[in-house]
Amino acid sequence: MRKQVFLAMLLLIALVLSACAQATPTQAPPAGEATQPPAAGEATQPPAAGEKVTLIIESWRNDDLPIWQDVIIPAFEAKHPDIHVVFSPTAPAEYNGVLNSKLEAGTAGDLITCRPFDASLKLYEKGYLAPLNDLPGMENFTDFAKTAWSTDDLSVTFCVPMASVIHGFFYNKEAFDKLGLQEPTTWDEFYQVLDKIKADGTYIPLVMGTADMWEAATMGFQNIGPNYWKGEEGRLALIRGEAKFTDEPYIKTWQQLARWRDYLPPGFESVKYPDAQALFTLGKGAIYPTGSWEIALFEKQASFPLGIFKPPVEKAGDQCYISDHVDIALGMNAATKHPEAARTFLSWVASAEFAELYGNELPGFFPLHSTPVELKDPLAQEFVSWRNECKSTIRNSYHILSRGEPNLENELWRVSAAVINGTLTPEQAAQEIQAGLDKWYKPKQ
Repeated sequence: MRKQVFLAMLLLIALVLSACAQATPTQAPPAGEATQPPAAGEATQPPAAGEKVTLIIESWRNDDLPIWQDVIIPAFEAKHPDIHVVFSPTAPAEYNGVLNSKLEAGTAGDLITCRPFDASLKLYEKGYLAPLNDLPGMENFTDFAKTAWSTDDLSVTFCVPMASVIHGFFYNKEAFDKLGLQEPTTWDEFYQVLDKIKADGTYIPLVMGTADMWEAATMGFQNIGPNYWKGEEGRLALIRGEAKFTDEPYIKTWQQLARWRDYLPPGFESVKYPDAQALFTLGKGAIYPTGSWEIALFEKQASFPLGIFKPPVEKAGDQCYISDHVDIALGMNAATKHPEAARTFLSWVASAEFAELYGNELPGFFPLHSTPVELKDPLAQEFVSWRNECKSTIRNSYHILSRGEPNLENELWRVSAAVINGTLTPEQAAQEIQAGLDKWYKPKQ
């Protein structure tokens, strides 16, 4: 009898275990996997009502990760608790390649940080970026602000403009005070200041090298040139074929760069960008031609007070122009599984609230929003105040004119460095640039 009872109990237990096994869900994924949101291109079920959506942002700005995680995303999620945002950056040098691979494989994030001009235009033309003309908030940006992320005819905009950088000159206020110098506004005043610094011998008058070449073009040619070619007027004239690099404004720009040779560090031909930054922040130099992107680093590393001044003009009272170069924007992956949530986030990025947050958390990267933003960093606020005095333009090699070979941007690096080094005259530089452009560029009539 006991044996029969025991066998009956075993049978009952087996039946119960069998029923439990059928009701038990598939084993949970290993720790860490469950918290990883699906990529935009992966097959997903539409979120149920009330379910939180996760958006992934692709970016090259890995230095900005703490700002996005601690400030920007929490500000958005406080208003939109049903949308979770993850900032997922890639190393800057690898970004273009990694992003293209992800887009081709259908695994890229929902939101794409857009580099200016051709890199992003190609993504739109391939169908990877969605058009955003009807996005609420796009009316907050001028055509100038949208130029870098629109089709050539400006009929379609595919990224929300976020920020630009402004070119100019940093200087060591301590050095200026010791030598009784004032900020120069004209070229005559500029060279008078440099001559006094050189005669004193304590400081390198002008800190820049030509080893990396790009500085000669970006921090030299594109910094001071807009005052000669009248900003957008001259840039667009090149695109239309109504002006050439052999014209006087461009030759004059290279003539100024040639004069810098006498004020640069000894052996400047071998000085690289990080070396020049270190020379300046260590107090070895008095003036540093560059742009607003240096603010955070210089304020952190320099032990002396910093000042800035605009690129000089020919004569006092001349209209000034600044390179206010559009630099960064945010677009929507056309394959996102969450287009409504992505558009909600992008509309917020197009708001004055985002502009103020971004401008203050990243001093030196200036919002392109039509509503003026009050910046807390004094140097950043001074840079952006130049927009009230000067006309803004962008680097003239970035839009349309660097699509062929030889590449105009790279050629400007080469010849501008050669002019400063003394191996090319300004006239020779102009002829080489124009000859290279003529090999492939035919302006649309």
